[in-house]
Amino acid sequence: MTSIFSILFLLITSYLISIQGQVMSLEESNIMLPLEKPHSFTQLHFYFHDILDSENPSTLKIINPPSNSHAPFGATYIIDNPLTEKQDLNSNIIGRAQGTYALASQQGDFALKMDVNFVFIEGSYKGSTLTMLGRNVIVDEVREMPIVGGTGAFRFAKGYALAKTVWYDSSSGNAIEEFNVSIYHF
Repeated sequence: MTSIFSILFLLITSYLISIQGQVMSLEESNIMLPLEKPHSFTQLHFYFHDILDSENPSTLKIINPPSNSHAPFGATYIIDNPLTEKQDLNSNIIGRAQGTYALASQQGDFALKMDVNFVFIEGSYKGSTLTMLGRNVIVDEVREMPIVGGTGAFRFAKGYALAKTVWYDSSSGNAIEEFNVSIYHF
């Protein structure tokens, strides 16, 4: 029995040694990997307008929680919210926040699971995007969420976003969030 395993081991080892010179390295392949470290650091500041009750809302509930759900757990929204330079919605719109968020906590801390693309439509970052994916505990004064990627000027972005609610109307659900975003990118 031992000799069969020894022979198999020798055969496999001999085969691997014989093909070793035939294995293509990454340098020889057509796969392009970033070999340098990110060289740009950017900080952005803007306002996110969550509008649920207008004639043309920018946030729509697309999934209601089941009737046996604890509070609004499971409620899911799709967004296409304006991003502005100033808190006033009539200030210059620099982009859109497009994605979804859902109430993902049953424990009463009102944590949202957010997946949002910040799509920039004006200024030097026009045509570029940032992707934010993370947990947003909306009852906290300041929330930190990760930036996990980007495109255009923000290719390979990594960083974080700090969000703070600066205005909220409990009757409509409308809100304005101030965002400070810090990212490294190529």
